[in-house]
Amino acid sequence: MTREIAFIYPLSEELEDRLRVSASLKKGRIVRFVVQYEAFVVDEWRPIVRYDNSHGFAHKDIIHYKGEEEKQPLSFQDLKMALTFAIQDLKTSWKWYRMAYEREMENEERAGRQKKS
Repeated sequence: MTREIAFIYPLSEELEDRLRVSASLKKGRIVRFVVQYEAFVVDEWRPIVRYDNSHGFAHKDIIHYKGEEEKQPLSFQDLKMALTFAIQDLKTSWKWYRMAYEREMENEERAGRQKKS
């Protein structure tokens, strides 16, 4: 029997940053997980960084402003350690990820304006 866990954890006092966590456990062991940092940017929730084990391996996806995803494999001996690392990383580094995303967004918009000129 598989047990599902899912919750949202607010990160900022303004409630514009959150962690979305879900996992599936079978016989007490994690078999699937997703930990995603989402930010409310330009009037919508956007995924910024996601850790998961889809595609058959644990990895981190950095989701860029234009939607491209950059995969970075994780090297942990089990999914419990990968899940724990993902939650800790996003709880401690979300401000940095948000700042990088907003900077990328501003650079893309600036480049778009320059092309129109």
